[in-house]
Amino acid sequence: MSNEAADNSAPERKGDVSGDKIQQLIAIVGSQRADSSDQIEAAEYNWRQPHYFSIYQLKMIDDFTKKTAEAMAEKFSALCHGDFNVTIVSTTQHFADELLTQPADNESQRTENYYLTFGADHSEPFGLVGIPTQTAISWTTQLLGDTESTENSDRKLSQLEKSLLLDIASALIDALSTHHNSYNFQPVGHITTGRLPLELERTEQLCKITFDIKKPDSQEADETGKAYFLIPSSRLESVVGNNVQADNEFSSEDVSKAMLEHIHQTPVSVTAQLASAELTFEELINLQPDDILLLDKKISEPIELIVEGKTVLHGKPAKSDGRYAVVITETQ
Repeated sequence: MSNEAADNSAPERKGDVSGDKIQQLIAIVGSQRADSSDQIEAAEYNWRQPHYFSIYQLKMIDDFTKKTAEAMAEKFSALCHGDFNVTIVSTTQHFADELLTQPADNESQRTENYYLTFGADHSEPFGLVGIPTQTAISWTTQLLGDTESTENSDRKLSQLEKSLLLDIASALIDALSTHHNSYNFQPVGHITTGRLPLELERTEQLCKITFDIKKPDSQEADETGKAYFLIPSSRLESVVGNNVQADNEFSSEDVSKAMLEHIHQTPVSVTAQLASAELTFEELINLQPDDILLLDKKISEPIELIVEGKTVLHGKPAKSDGRYAVVITETQ
């Protein structure tokens, strides 16, 4: 009986492992870090897209475009002798290469645009107004009162329609000047088609302000009222302020000192690694309290101090005020 009692109370050994212990070991050895992405709110950042403006500057541009939309609604309504609303559809940033290059396989889907450049003088245009063909026909129809002209949306504008489109685009440019105190914009040249009539470097960053003009009671969801302003981002600094601090505001020494002070205050996690051991899964399962685990270092060998997975210091174990400590013996 005594032998049987001793056998029943003996600790679990090889081949006699409880299900709870296996579950614990699997949780330790084979588990993966839980995906917590649903708990983290992070905005996607596309490095292929320009980010010339800060969030604060984009807010200023948004306020500027809303005021401009109100002025455009007044100008367009007065010109067409009706009531029209102007809505800002989007304000987006682009590299010039994206707009200058059109893939050949999209030739059938390419939309013809009518352009009118504008600026404070004729020598250097500030930007342009881009008007797709469908919108151009719709706008000129509003002036002519010919509702049947919109049926053929792929046709070319007549000389009369181009003249009317020039008047409309000029009115929109005038509306832009209303809330831009730095310049009094004027049309530069005439209505053109084809390539963008701006001299641009392919890496130059542009701001595209798309707007939609419709009657208040219009239920149409088509594209016949959309057009856009295309302006080099650097030109809008007069609206949002300079995006780059003056070169002489901070010297290189001041910047280096500020960065160094910031780095000095950055917290760093240091791990003291005594040693390690390699076991089979069977050996790991059979470990019990009071068992002795031999590590891969001699007592005389130093322990490692690790930062971000890299050993940076060596030392020997010690204690101080009842806590584990390390006495530094050498640096890398």
